[in-house]
Amino acid sequence: MEKFDFYIPTRVLFGPGKLDELAAAKLPGQKALIVTTAGKSVKKYGYLDRVVELLKKNHGTQSVVFDKVLPNPLLSHVREAAALCRAEGCDFVVGLGGGSPIDSAKAIALAAANEGDYWDYVEGGKKPAGALPVIAITTTAGTGTEADPWTVITHDETRHKVGFGCDELFPVLSVVDPELMLSVPPQLTAFQGFDAFFHASEGYLASVATPVSDALALQSMRLLSIYLPRAVADGSDLEARTNVALANTLSGMVESTSCCISEHSLEHAMSGLYPDLPHGAGLIMISLAYYRHFAPLAPARFIEMARNIGADLSCMREEDKPYVFVESLRELQHACGVDNLKMSDYGIRREDFPRLVQLARNAMGGLFGLDPAPLTDADIIRIFEESYK
Repeated sequence: MEKFDFYIPTRVLFGPGKLDELAAAKLPGQKALIVTTAGKSVKKYGYLDRVVELLKKNHGTQSVVFDKVLPNPLLSHVREAAALCRAEGCDFVVGLGGGSPIDSAKAIALAAANEGDYWDYVEGGKKPAGALPVIAITTTAGTGTEADPWTVITHDETRHKVGFGCDELFPVLSVVDPELMLSVPPQLTAFQGFDAFFHASEGYLASVATPVSDALALQSMRLLSIYLPRAVADGSDLEARTNVALANTLSGMVESTSCCISEHSLEHAMSGLYPDLPHGAGLIMISLAYYRHFAPLAPARFIEMARNIGADLSCMREEDKPYVFVESLRELQHACGVDNLKMSDYGIRREDFPRLVQLARNAMGGLFGLDPAPLTDADIIRIFEESYK
């Protein structure tokens, strides 16, 4: 039996209608900084007002709103919000929305509780002395950040898009209410769902995978293969939304018990350099070439992933079986209408590939060490070339 350990201290309130329980939940402070996006959805659909009122009902808890977060969160906004948090005397942080505001909330919670600049901890090697408590209220199903300690922030100047985490950044409470996800449009539903899928598949392939992360990863992928096409086709399908949300939370637990591999390094370079590129879209663009590369290098894992999402491997040559997962992935992307995404539509050029390789190595190089087999710079260039449209 393998030796392993895991630690997921987050209390999760999961299911339709669970947001209302925030009014009676045990809160970690008296005044919240609510971190949300610069977009309109959380205000348009009343989610922000509901959270403010539910906090007030909970022993009169006060709140201040920071609503500037972008889809690819920036260091400058972390700095600004941390200063606001300290100035207003907030003693906990609420991330409301998708992965971007929740990731930002974690970074802000760390920056507000520590001396120096947030980036000192990300790339400077400085050790944080704790963080403010974080509550995550997710309105999308993509990053799984409600169940892991990770946050991804982009440096405005260097364009390094870097993941960072520590035990103190696990949310103390997460609310996963699929009713808040009914308004997510189809394409964004697909982008987010595939982000969750790849958290699970990468975690299953990572060299640090454990029996616990394997079980979580396989269930996450299975649920997404069944319910993501339904959620994309009909956003009001609450059963589909609920199962996609569950798969997403499970994928966050995979991130807490295993880790992403270099697929995320490559995509972080892409959306770090081109911030208008949605993270999930970038992952989809490179996924087929990426997994085709690794299929013969980890055949048993690829065969198990294919079986897990319903592929029929009977009457096939043994050497062909690992590639069935890649074809099943292609079919799932077609079913979700995201099988023809183009890098060129987001401004990416072939001449960018060497720079993307260096950004991936410099900003998220550690993930390459968790791959099933070494990935060379030439391999990366080939994956980008095969993915380019």
